[in-house]
Amino acid sequence: QVQLVESGGGLVQAGGSLRLSCVGSGRTFRRYAMGWFCQAPGKEREFVAAISWSGDSTYYADSAKGRFTISRDNAKNTVYLQMNSLKPEDTAVYYCGARFGGSYYTNDYDYWGQGTQVTVSS
Repeated sequence: QVQLVESGGGLVQAGGSLRLSCVGSGRTFRRYAMGWFCQAPGKEREFVAAISWSGDSTYYADSAKGRFTISRDNAKNTVYLQMNSLKPEDTAVYYCGARFGGSYYTNDYDYWGQGTQVTVSS
């Protein structure tokens, strides 16, 4: 069982930056691949970025490449999403998820956090 808690969302102007954090409970956190997804009103939850359990491999949606960076610190049971050059279309609730095996890109992760709101004003 893994419990996830996101933080770091907020209101930022276009072109600004935010760093989201997701803290996981339990000693098994380091066994899980981690992902960030976003969900805007009226839309499905969409893949943003993912990272392997070791941190050696990272994966990004096309919309995130070059602007966002995912990283993790297994000693702190934490995964991060550094978001730069934010755009109004990045406005959404951002969720972190943990999964053991399977595709990084699909939203059928084993565990989810409660989400953190990111709002980018123009």
